[in-house]
Amino acid sequence: MTATPASPDLKARHRTMWGLGNYARVADELIPELGRVLVEACEIGPGDRVLDIAAGTGNAAIPAALAGADVTASDLTPELLEIGQSRVDAGAGSITWRVADAEALPFDDAAYDVVMSCVGIMFAPFHEKSAAELVRVVRPGGRIGLISWTPEGFIGQMFATMKPFMAPPPEGAQPPPRWGDESHVRGLLGDSVSDVRAEKRTVAIDSFETGAEFRDFFKACYGPTIVAYRGIADDESRTGELDAALAELGDRYLADGRMDWEYLLLTAVRS
Repeated sequence: MTATPASPDLKARHRTMWGLGNYARVADELIPELGRVLVEACEIGPGDRVLDIAAGTGNAAIPAALAGADVTASDLTPELLEIGQSRVDAGAGSITWRVADAEALPFDDAAYDVVMSCVGIMFAPFHEKSAAELVRVVRPGGRIGLISWTPEGFIGQMFATMKPFMAPPPEGAQPPPRWGDESHVRGLLGDSVSDVRAEKRTVAIDSFETGAEFRDFFKACYGPTIVAYRGIADDESRTGELDAALAELGDRYLADGRMDWEYLLLTAVRS
């Protein structure tokens, strides 16, 4: 398939993919701390105008709102925003929720003091476009904060494992974990930012006792994994190969009932 950044078909596929399964469980049960880490790294506080790009169910947007910021949470998939909205209605902070494409944000230039994304913007397929939009909407002197899975870390390796079983990406698209490569992100942001600080960290995952248990959780809950399996559903042999490959990956990273998933935490100041 070939597509341009504006392809409605491509956007529809991505919107559908992230609405599959139960991403809220992934965010809530496995990586809830990442949103708080990002909010702290961005030094978000009362009065800050904050945009969370590809906010999902509000993993970072809600902690930012609880810190006193005026938060806009944007995402391509309305189903995820609806889950986040229900939590805010239950008392988890004040947030404006907007359906928005990271590659064509419906916000004014220099509208925000902080623009952030927690394992979100990395999944927009055309990195240069989404990076340009990210920079455009933050004011000069404003702050940018990103958490992205690294290529060599567990989630990066999971995507590498699934790649042979998935349809080819659209022409010009780049792999999501490249946002976890510091040099790649520096190249995307270029001279538009200064004071770039990057650090690789890990989040401890103790929810799985075996690689097969990890695999089955992601088969049920994680949109990209669900899509990978749907694409080979009529091929029992290929399905078995992917089953074995993901279970082996999980077992390889498990030690004493724990995995360490590596991510890149990167902050910068808009020039």
